[in-house]
Amino acid sequence: MTATPETPAPYFERHIFFCLNERKNDEACCARHSAQQAFDHCKQKIRDAGLAGPGQVRVNKAGCLDRCAAGPVAVVYPEGVWYSYVDTQDIDEIVTSHLIGGKVVERLLVPPHLGR
Repeated sequence: MTATPETPAPYFERHIFFCLNERKNDEACCARHSAQQAFDHCKQKIRDAGLAGPGQVRVNKAGCLDRCAAGPVAVVYPEGVWYSYVDTQDIDEIVTSHLIGGKVVERLLVPPHLGR
């Protein structure tokens, strides 16, 4: 994005939010699917790649993102791309392909109809 006075450059180029919500009852939730480990892994991968900080990528924790049926989930902004992942290899692919390369990882997309 080219900054102009009307549209300044964003503080971060991209955000990835990981749902870390944990439900108290037996309802589906991302926390029961190693979401914290995926968040930690992604954050470290971004740091290791030298991409953390202003003008680059921010890895964020989130509460419930209301896509529990697809969990665990993460969403990348500004594109609004929703991902479901199984393991750290999936996170590596999201980092390398999307967060670094700008290419969506089609096989990990959450179907648009899946909600809570």
